[in-house]
Amino acid sequence: MATKRDGQPALSTAKTPPDTGPRDPRRRRHILRNTIIAILAVPALIWLVLFITKGRFLKGPFETVVGRMTNREVRVGGDFQLYFAPLRIKFYAERFTIANPAWATRPYLFRADRIDTRIAPLSLLFGKRRLYWLDLENGAADLEWNAGHTTNTWTFSEKKGGEPFDFPRIDVATVRGTSVRYLDPRMRLLADLGIEDIRSEDAQIGKSVRVGGTGRIRDTPFRVTAQLLSPDATVNRGENKLTARAWAANNVVDVSGTLPSLAEIEKVPLETRARGRDLSELLGIIGVVLPETRRYALKGRMVKDGEVYRFTNIAGTVGESDVAGKLTVTNGERLHLDSVIRTRSLDIVDASVLVGYNPDIVETKGAVAAAAATGSGPRKLLPDDDMPVEKMRTFDAGLVWTVDQVKSRKVPISNMELTLDLDRGRLALSPFSFSMSRGNVSSDIVFDTRQRPSAVKYDFRLAPTPMGRLFAGWGVSEAGTTGTIKGRVQLNGRGDSIADSLATSSGRIAFIMPQGALWTRNVQLAELDIGTFVQKMFAGKLKEPVSINCGLVAFSVRNGIAAADPILIDTRKNVILGRGGFSFRTEAVDLAVRADAKKFSLFSGQSPVGLGGYFSAPALSVISPDLLARAGAGLGLAVAAAPLAGVLAFVDIGDAKSAACGPVLAGATAAAQRTTKGEKRDDVGRGTTAKDEKGKEKPGKEQRKKFLGIF
Repeated sequence: MATKRDGQPALSTAKTPPDTGPRDPRRRRHILRNTIIAILAVPALIWLVLFITKGRFLKGPFETVVGRMTNREVRVGGDFQLYFAPLRIKFYAERFTIANPAWATRPYLFRADRIDTRIAPLSLLFGKRRLYWLDLENGAADLEWNAGHTTNTWTFSEKKGGEPFDFPRIDVATVRGTSVRYLDPRMRLLADLGIEDIRSEDAQIGKSVRVGGTGRIRDTPFRVTAQLLSPDATVNRGENKLTARAWAANNVVDVSGTLPSLAEIEKVPLETRARGRDLSELLGIIGVVLPETRRYALKGRMVKDGEVYRFTNIAGTVGESDVAGKLTVTNGERLHLDSVIRTRSLDIVDASVLVGYNPDIVETKGAVAAAAATGSGPRKLLPDDDMPVEKMRTFDAGLVWTVDQVKSRKVPISNMELTLDLDRGRLALSPFSFSMSRGNVSSDIVFDTRQRPSAVKYDFRLAPTPMGRLFAGWGVSEAGTTGTIKGRVQLNGRGDSIADSLATSSGRIAFIMPQGALWTRNVQLAELDIGTFVQKMFAGKLKEPVSINCGLVAFSVRNGIAAADPILIDTRKNVILGRGGFSFRTEAVDLAVRADAKKFSLFSGQSPVGLGGYFSAPALSVISPDLLARAGAGLGLAVAAAPLAGVLAFVDIGDAKSAACGPVLAGATAAAQRTTKGEKRDDVGRGTTAKDEKGKEKPGKEQRKKFLGIF
């Protein structure tokens, strides 16, 4: 410490800090005030700069930031504004575009001539995005799926499962000249839609927003209109009640439902109705081949789940027949249809499509005219319309169809069950069964279009069926008839139409009649046993049953020609024999049936009954040349000798040999037929429809190949 010279301590000259304690709070407030001013001044300055410049200098950063967020190129080709006006964000852009992914067929997902909107700032950070108002002019959206159907243009991510665009809430909107394009390569669907001008206020648009446009699905053009029935809820991101109607290929389809968003229909139940003149035209739009039908009206519920479209609760009519069931359409690598259908009452005219007829022609002009419309010649009955082989190879299908009753004036058919399987061009109807006149018919039919021409197999099996009920539709009463009939038709042919496949077919046809009884009247008309017929007629015993021991009506078929092999019916009194046959090529019939008596008959024509004509117009010839010859001989004897001598020409001495029923009931060929004494029959096995060069009938060869039957 410094001291004076006299030894006294000297005063220090160092300055001590002033006491500022009382002034510290004021300083802190000053610093806080300046900080607040700076905090407020910076946004104010930014706001001022943006307000003065309208934020046009942010055009580049905006394109970059939004482009990164959407993984797309974003461009503004004209004026750009982004600023607070005053507390709302104003966004204005001219010639605005958002690019599509590189795989898309169009360059832009969205483009607009002008966008002018006000945005709630906090909605960009919290809660629902909200636009106070929007003015959109000439906007166009392109919605497209990629070829693999794994992603689309409105999903803003290159990764699977990216988030699609979500619509904001819009309080006031004016939308003019908006269009939407939708493309789905897998469905081969293209739609160009226009949205009518929209004006909304306070999130209220009105009753509906209408959409209309045209497009093409596969090769079929269509026209569509749609209405958004709840637009007020839609702009608030609520439910989207939508109805749509489309016209395509003479069909009208209506769809209605509630969508979770305007661009989302996955797993959403949609009520669907369709009507038109021909159901095959509707399914033909997606490449599915179906026989021609009459007018239809159907409804159901559709749910889309990826590449699968499920139609449930299907109900309606096709022609005069009812239809109910479900259908699943899988639009994968190959189009596949699976359906389960039930029909309570099937009109026989509607069923004519199963064999290739146009049901409208069948109803108005008959089956012959319907066959002619398919390309068959005059007087032909079999349809000659080729199956669409190429289209049948492009899709697969499975069908289980049950029918309770078939409405038919001739043959009562019921309990029909059809299982269909189409696999890469091989169409199998197996099993295909139905009840006919208390008898059951089961069949397997295969059209293999993978072979050229198609390889076709027919196999029909008729279980024992009462003949009275079977023939009741043709005026034969059931009373007094106890006989039954069973049979099998087994043919293999080649051809793309039913007519061609049968015209080239080979195989066997056999119908067996076990022991039973028929009306005397019906049997005698066939036998032409005049004496017995007249005697019973005057005695009033026309319905007295005549016993049948066994019978076989069989044909061997080669290259479309069916020859009797054999026709042999053994009754209590007679043996009925037949020869001749028919042709699937020309559809001509040339059969002769005669009866030889086992007992003496004084008045017996003993001449064959001829069955000729064609499938479409068979002709029965009762007065045959043999009968006329006998009548002439009888007349000669009567003139030359005495009137009683004329009767001798009609005498049957009754030498017919009874048939052994074993080979008959086994469906054996003519070569295997025997008499009851075990002798080989020499009166069967000559049936043929072949002609020689002089037009005379050639004798048929006996068939030794055993029919692979189930008798």
